[in-house]
Amino acid sequence: MTTLLRLFAAVLFACATQIAVAAEPPLKFGVGLFQPDRDKNDATYRPLAAYLEQRLGRKVELRTVDSWEGLAKSLANGETDIALMGPWGYVLANNEAGAQVVSTILYDGKPEYYAIMITHPDSGIRSPADLKGRSFAFGDKGSTSGYLIPLHYFMTQGIDPEKHFSRVLHTRHQAIETQVTQGALDAGADYNRNRNAMIEQGLIKAERSVVIWQSAPLPNDAFAVSAALHRDTALVARLQQALAGVGAALPAQPALLPAHYTGFVSRDNSFYKPIRDAGLATGKLQPKRQP
Repeated sequence: MTTLLRLFAAVLFACATQIAVAAEPPLKFGVGLFQPDRDKNDATYRPLAAYLEQRLGRKVELRTVDSWEGLAKSLANGETDIALMGPWGYVLANNEAGAQVVSTILYDGKPEYYAIMITHPDSGIRSPADLKGRSFAFGDKGSTSGYLIPLHYFMTQGIDPEKHFSRVLHTRHQAIETQVTQGALDAGADYNRNRNAMIEQGLIKAERSVVIWQSAPLPNDAFAVSAALHRDTALVARLQQALAGVGAALPAQPALLPAHYTGFVSRDNSFYKPIRDAGLATGKLQPKRQP
């Protein structure tokens, strides 16, 4: 009889959970294009969306947004409720619409990464000082390592990219690595995690991607919520708790995060001050809110 009662209780709990999920509007979960294409990106982050849905007791709808700038705008205008996004995109969304970070992703246990500049071994380029008159690729204008941080570095060196380089273009991180290693571009901006992943996946050869510059440590990607959702303090607390549990869940569910990503750690807006400072220094951020 006790077994039957437990089974009945479990069925009631499952039904109640399904009713709760159906009763509330779904959380729209936006993810930046971390993988080479949209389909692979969706497949990579679908397990995390399912995990959050289970932990929060609320339906979570995943969608990939293929530019960092676009993801920042979608979080700002209400098209996205929660987002895993690059640091600069987060700072833009925070500044423009009060989005708030709740956690930072960990890579090999660390909450930080590096912007880099790469060239190919036949270019003759050994440092950023050798880039004058060469072609250079930035990421899109919502990218931290692909745009903001290298732009800030060039400004500290008195370099105007439009005048200094023979050709400037903006494209995706994966395309920058591919075109540079093929010799179609002299140099470009990227981040160490992407370069390492592309080498591990056999998409580029390590010897064809030569690092000529590395930034100071930068805060990793932010898991952020919209300003409206941030007012629901109980939901935000449950979300932070769920994200904090990802690391412990990974051994049993390794598909929750891509290789080398090891969980999340709770962080607040102050952790992203280096990005905000670079945005202000370059004039790409116009302060509307207090940090």
